[in-house]
Amino acid sequence: MVDLSRSKLNLEIDRLIELNLAEQAGLAASRGGRRSGMVRLAGSLRFVGIDIGATSIDVAVTDGELKILGHVSEPCDVRDGPVIVLNQAMEMVGKLRDQGYFTQLHGAGVGVPGPVSFREGMPVAPPLMPGWDRYPVRETVGQELGCPAAVDNDVNIMALGELHAGLAKQVDDFLFVKIGTGIGCGIVVDGKIYRGVSGSAGDIGHIRVDDQGPTCACGNVGCLEAYFGGAALAREATAIAGRSPYLGERLRRTGTLTGEDVAAAAEMGDAEAVRLIRDGGRRVGTVLAGLVSFFNPGLVIIAGGVAKLGHVLLAEIRSVVYRRSLPLATGNLPIVLSELGADAGVIGAARLSSDHVFSAP
Repeated sequence: MVDLSRSKLNLEIDRLIELNLAEQAGLAASRGGRRSGMVRLAGSLRFVGIDIGATSIDVAVTDGELKILGHVSEPCDVRDGPVIVLNQAMEMVGKLRDQGYFTQLHGAGVGVPGPVSFREGMPVAPPLMPGWDRYPVRETVGQELGCPAAVDNDVNIMALGELHAGLAKQVDDFLFVKIGTGIGCGIVVDGKIYRGVSGSAGDIGHIRVDDQGPTCACGNVGCLEAYFGGAALAREATAIAGRSPYLGERLRRTGTLTGEDVAAAAEMGDAEAVRLIRDGGRRVGTVLAGLVSFFNPGLVIIAGGVAKLGHVLLAEIRSVVYRRSLPLATGNLPIVLSELGADAGVIGAARLSSDHVFSAP
């Protein structure tokens, strides 16, 4: 399976054992000859996954097989800048250490909500992250935690999480769409994340869907994200509050509206909220239909905060994709909501760090 000679394989296994990444596990059952030696991942292995979103941070510690041992989540504002946000993330890692989940970390993976130069380990001109442009996230986290670190776009790490422990475990080619404050797409080809030449592949939130649309955070007009990202949904909900009893009352009581408010209104049968969700789903579905025709994936997974709008949103996306894409591309194409939730990001970040550690020369 690894395409190595026995001598080379033994050499590599010995090196892993010396590095405390693997350990001897006794002898295999006899099959008539000399019993084979068993090797497993070291029981002491610990990875940390850090998933930084636009409005929250999730941090988890896993063992070598990426089973979550401890998980904490806190609100944050990524616009506060890298120093404040990363300090908060390090404090959250410290809480997990104090709770006894690890004494030493072997690797750290970080996801951030913007374009990332994977080779350099830093965000590049991220629209939702003022002050983060080319900030050395990988170097900062690695030095702070004393272990190798890897950094990627948050949607890519969530796609990795689905590949490892979610609905995509048996699928080699799929699209993972996160609809939250921003909108992005993780592209998995032959079981591996496709990042493109510079790391910006999958940035579907900035595909233009209307030449006369609202201005997006990226500076262009009519982007998908400007119509159905978290901020756009709150803006549209506020605009229709006068025609929606639930949203109107909620706005008077709290002064602001969120995607969760729209979801609650839709569950109560509010016609304006349902229309808002369907309009957004139609635009997302239109973009996805083009991607499905181009890429021909075996699965599409929808996730993120706005995805909590649930089956009204999912039904509209499905309707548009199945209607607009060719039958050969959609005949056996499931379009589903993620079942991992926030775990997708932290498992994917831990997987990113694990891959980085075990592939190191």
